Amino acid sequence: MRPVSQFLLIALFISVFPSLQAAVIADENTPVRVAIFDFPKSGSSGHKNLMRFLIPQNGFQCTVISPEEIREGQLKNFDVVIMPGGSGSGQAKALQTEGRAAVRKFVKSGGGYVGICAGAYLASSHYNWSLDIINARVWDRSHWNRGKSNVTIQLTPAGSEVLGKTKSKYSIYYSNGPLLVPDNQPDLPGYQVLASFESEVANNGAPAEAMTGTHAIIRSRFGSGRVICFSPHAETRNGPHSLIATGVYWAANQE
Repeated sequence: MRPVSQFLLIALFISVFPSLQAAVIADENTPVRVAIFDFPKSGSSGHKNLMRFLIPQNGFQCTVISPEEIREGQLKNFDVVIMPGGSGSGQAKALQTEGRAAVRKFVKSGGGYVGICAGAYLASSHYNWSLDIINARVWDRSHWNRGKSNVTIQLTPAGSEVLGKTKSKYSIYYSNGPLLVPDNQPDLPGYQVLASFESEVANNGAPAEAMTGTHAIIRSRFGSGRVICFSPHAETRNGPHSLIATGVYWAANQE
């Protein structure tokens, strides 16, 4: 995997935060090559939302990739794969055993993985269909359908360092994403918390105060690759897109 040019990163911040003044132009010859997973009847608009801002002007080259293409080994042509929202179990079923193995191989060999909502469920070590690439389980699993609403997340100091130092709290759209807590898988490293939930959604019988304090954004290594998972949806039309964009850069930047 190719290291990401620091000039691309600066150009990204100029695009996301226009008030920053700098005469830097992204090197369009070395964009981050991003594969965004989708398949028929996925129920996800994530690829459309992501492709609104992960654009060449910001240093990204995005391609929608199908389960069949992943099984055929096409991830080798990319730096990062994004598993967006929808259904984690549905994504796993569409990938099939061979496709899930291909994603694991891609990340273990140095590729980047970005999971958003369903993609975070998929990355976890919780379910029998999970990819097991990050040492995280789902808290209050029985109330996964807890509702949809804007919530507040608080970045940790590490989150501010990785995802941007302009602010530490964000209002962000939540839609039944996983409440992430550490698992104890001995063959996986522990993860680093980048953000936690400061407010909650507790509908459909979900208990109050179960969500607050659980982990909203986490990152870790899997083999030679990098994994970052977002429970809420920063990619929505009015969301804090910089969180996703800088997360993708982190996942792609192999040292």
